[in-house]
Amino acid sequence: MKLFNLNDLSKDELKKLFLRQAIDNIKVSGIVNPILNDIKLGGLDSVIKYAKKFDALETDDILVSKIEIDNSLKSISKSSKNALELAYQNIYKFHEKEIPKSFSIETMPGVKCSREFRAIENVGLYIPGGTAVLPSTVLMLGIPAKIAGCKRVVLCSPVGKVISNEVLYAANLCGISEIYKVGGAQAVGLMSYGTAKIEKVDKIFGPGNQYVTCAKSIISIDPDGCAIDMPAGPSEVLVIADETANARFIASDLLSQAEHGVDSQVILLTTSDVLAANVSKEVEEQSDKLERNSFITESLKSSFILKVNSLDDAFELSNKYAPEHLILNINNAESYSEKVINAGSVFVGEFSPESVGDYASGTNHSLPTYGYAKSYSGVSVDSFMKAITFQKLSKDGLKNIADTVITLAEVEKLDAHANAVKVRLENEN
Repeated sequence: MKLFNLNDLSKDELKKLFLRQAIDNIKVSGIVNPILNDIKLGGLDSVIKYAKKFDALETDDILVSKIEIDNSLKSISKSSKNALELAYQNIYKFHEKEIPKSFSIETMPGVKCSREFRAIENVGLYIPGGTAVLPSTVLMLGIPAKIAGCKRVVLCSPVGKVISNEVLYAANLCGISEIYKVGGAQAVGLMSYGTAKIEKVDKIFGPGNQYVTCAKSIISIDPDGCAIDMPAGPSEVLVIADETANARFIASDLLSQAEHGVDSQVILLTTSDVLAANVSKEVEEQSDKLERNSFITESLKSSFILKVNSLDDAFELSNKYAPEHLILNINNAESYSEKVINAGSVFVGEFSPESVGDYASGTNHSLPTYGYAKSYSGVSVDSFMKAITFQKLSKDGLKNIADTVITLAEVEKLDAHANAVKVRLENEN
């Protein structure tokens, strides 16, 4: 990995160093827009056309049958089954605590206001399936949807001839049975626009490549489309480490994220020159032994190690970068948690690798990337819900608040607003 020293960099050089890989939105949208427009007009036939072209689909039936689901439940290995079930239990335990609480308050005599939560009725889950099968993402999205109480949950994933036993088993754990063998922008189009036989969803969740991300952005501002969970970009991790850290541990964390794809970015900020050199050496040695070395090699081209003067420098840079994953591999790491302002998910201490959060610790791995952790949270139960406010006024309550409402309505020259109160008061006389 490339090594830099904070003292050797100008402000412009430092800013350039932390830049994420640019996505050619014009080029990508030029490919995605025609696909979405075609699906909007052509419906299922267009979906199938693109699924055959891009997903290697070999059938006109994109719905995963009950027989396929039943067979997967029988065919999955015992070790995979046990792993998925343990992950399910931990993720469920954590997310169950996220259920938002309704409340009611009397803001003044006779004026009662309340806030209540309702599940989004129809949601769509996108599960990537290009270079890796991701049953963990099924759990990360399916469990909070189940806890929230969503009536209908649709799952789309590019699978070609067959869908993996692990993905179907994870879906079954989450109570999901409406599963389609479709990926990419065509899956986003299917879920957001629907077809004559497949009802559209109200919100789409899940990560994906640049085409999926672009498609989600487009349908989120299309009146015929639907909402999305969050903007997203390539995966990333930032590690803050001091001289007490284990170089092997850090290298393994950096590589575990770099293997996601060629556009992933991994960063180490450290106060130790010795550690920086050792981590760079470990990254080279460990990566040679990994199957996805070709992805890692490309990812490391936009990744780096930066020697900083202090941990305060490291946290300042990290908060500006707002990483998807932040690892604190420093002495007494927990005492630094308050310094974290912008991050998707934080892994505290040397025995908290990022991979545990990806799979089974309990927290969600569907997180804001590309700097969006400055303003977005990761997926949670309330992502699958929306809040509705209520107000109920008694006759005396309306009288108590009437002058205020009438005055403000007249200030804004909205006479009809004022009149809605006045006619009720006049009716009392």
